[in-house]
This record gives sequence, structure tokens and C-alpha cells, in this order.
Amino acid sequence: MATEIKVPALGESVTEATVARWLKKPGEAVAMDDPLVELETDKVTLEVNATAPGVLAEIRVAEGTNVAVGSVLGVIGDGTGAVKPAPAKPAAPAKPAAAAPPAPPAPPAAPATASMAERSGPAARKLMAESGMPAGAVDATGKDGRITKGDVLTALERGTPAAAKPAAPPPPREAGAREERVRMTRLRKRIAERLKQAQNTAAMLTTFNEVDMSAVMALREKYRDSFEKKHGVRLGFMSFFVKASIVGLKEIPAVNGEIDGEEIVYKNHYDIGVAVGTEQGLVVPVVRDADRMGFAEIEKAIAELGRKARDGKLTIEDLSGGTFTISNGGIYGSLMSTPILNPPQSGILGMHKIQQRPMVVGGKIEARPMMYLALSYDHRIVDGREAVTFLVRVKECIEDPERLLVDM
Repeated sequence: MATEIKVPALGESVTEATVARWLKKPGEAVAMDDPLVELETDKVTLEVNATAPGVLAEIRVAEGTNVAVGSVLGVIGDGTGAVKPAPAKPAAPAKPAAAAPPAPPAPPAAPATASMAERSGPAARKLMAESGMPAGAVDATGKDGRITKGDVLTALERGTPAAAKPAAPPPPREAGAREERVRMTRLRKRIAERLKQAQNTAAMLTTFNEVDMSAVMALREKYRDSFEKKHGVRLGFMSFFVKASIVGLKEIPAVNGEIDGEEIVYKNHYDIGVAVGTEQGLVVPVVRDADRMGFAEIEKAIAELGRKARDGKLTIEDLSGGTFTISNGGIYGSLMSTPILNPPQSGILGMHKIQQRPMVVGGKIEARPMMYLALSYDHRIVDGREAVTFLVRVKECIEDPERLLVDM
């Protein structure tokens, strides 16, 4: 009995996917729940698993083809029927043949003014050649229609444009190894759309501050081994910034809100998106109800989401519903940046590289591990005072992390 392989539900507002890669070939044995094909949506890459054992009898949709929810991708048979070969991938549009270069136009007939120039004095001819002034643009006042040097100077003073020499055509572009065209993935196209959407719809502004990381680094060093031994996960900086951001979001709820039409939606839950860079592009999985978590729970959640992102196993639910985002460009060496909002959110915190800098502490100059912080926000809903206050609260919590332990 044949079993159809269909495109499953892809999540809210996602109706189409692209067949990225078939994991089985026609004629191969298939066990229950075996992954058969990878589908790429504009948010995640997901696998379609076998719903029955048998043999992959037919592949109906080639790699690179767009498919809608419910479409039949292929068929699993019992192995008794004929096996149909996979369809060919959609052919790339043929490049038009290079047109033969047009024959050069015949040289135009010498204008009548040429003879006029020849009858001009040597000084006038030299000046016209140097300035690019055509003889026809000069009013001749000399005897027998001759052009004098004074006539050329008068024409130049009038601002008569010089005869522009046609620019030599650029050499034909060398094809082949010098460039490569690759079709954008659905995820990359979606990232581009959302980034442009943020710039087009939000009144985006960024405010900066800097934070002394000494206290957090000392606390992390003190408890690093015992923390990892007890909880099975490393104590990183991200959990401190998640906790510190929640303190700021509770005090400044507009940063945790969004605009919906003519209404402002204030969120009383704190689902923090953590930006993760992958080979396919930037994704922002969400740590849900982070305000109810301890440091260990946050670190475990971030580690698990990061692993799923690198393995391409994130689901639609992992990426949906964030209320605020944190992006750590410091892991790539970024010293300062202006992060772009993740619509429809109204705020995103940018962390950066920790760098030793000279700071005045107690009247003395000391080298301190400093980090620049950047908050990009939607000025339509968040005022400048609120943005600065939020960033100051984050700074206070990081520089005095005991505040986080006593909920201050």
C-alpha cells in the first residue's frame, strides 16, 4: 500500500517552503520515522519523516522547488511496484547569448567648420585643441572668416562647453572564475525583508553606555567550577545580561512593548530572544518566561537553543513570540555597533567586546575590563529618557551583580 509524503503544517503565517535536500533516493528502504527530505522555510529548516515503513518509490518534487502546505512530495511503497526516478532539478534560466558587437559607425563627414579651423591662425588652432573647443562654437571675426585667438578666448569666457570626447567603452567583463551567483535561501531572504522592514517602519534610534565588567568577571571566576559541577552547564555572561535586562524591562515596560496599529501592547511576560549566528544566517531563538528562571536554567536554555540553531533543528515555536532581544557581537570581536530591531519588538540590546581601558577609579587611573552597550529602540513608543534609564539599570546590575540576587 502506497503512503504519500506530504508537506506538514509549517507554523503560524508560514504557507510555503522550498525542498532543500532529499535524504533518501528512489528505491532505498525506509523505516518508520526515518528523515526523508529537508524543507526550508523563511524561518527554519525542518525534516519530514516517514509515516510508514517501506521503500521510497517515487520523488515527485525536485530539490529547489517551492511547495505549499499539504503538497505531495513523494510516495513510500511496499517495494513491489516500479520505482520512478527523481525529477530533475529546476533548470536555471538560460543565459542569453552574447550579441555580436555592432559594427563601428562610419566616420561622419568632416564638418564645414573644419575648413574654417584650417583657415585660422596657428595660435587660435592651438588654443582650440588645448581647450577642446570646436571651431563651430566660435564666432569668427577675422578677415575672410578666419578665427582669431581673441575669438577663441571670447567663446571660452562665454562658457561654451568643450567638445566632449566620447569615453572609450569598458572592456568586456570577464566571465567565469571572477564571480559566482548563488540563489538566496528562503531564510536569507526573510532576514533581509525583516531588517528592511525594521528600518522602514520603526523610528529607530540607538543610545550607548559602557559597563565595567570587573565585578561580574570576579563573581564568574569565583563560582565557575562549582556552578558547572552542580548544574552541568558553564556560567556565562549572557545569563547576567538577561537578568539585568529583565530588571530594566520591568521598570521601563515600553521597551518590552510593541505597536499594533494604533495601540501599544505592553507585555507582562519576558520572553528574551538571543541572537545566534549560523552558517545559514542570523536567527533569534527565544528563552521563554526568563524572569521565572535562575541563572542555571537560563544558561541551559541558551545552550540548548544554540545547539539546535547550529544543527538546523530549531522549530517555528523556538523562534516566535519574543518580547526583547539581546545580541552579542563581542564574540566576533565587535567593539561597537548599532543593532537593528527585531520587528515587532521595540528594543534590542547589543553587547560587545570586553577590552581593557584606562578608567578613573577613586581619583586614580586603572586598567578595567570595559564593554560598550548599545540599546536600539523604537522612538515611536520609547522616549529617550526611558531608553537611557533602561541602559543605566542594566549597567548598575552588571557592575553590582548582587543586585540581581536580591531583585533590586
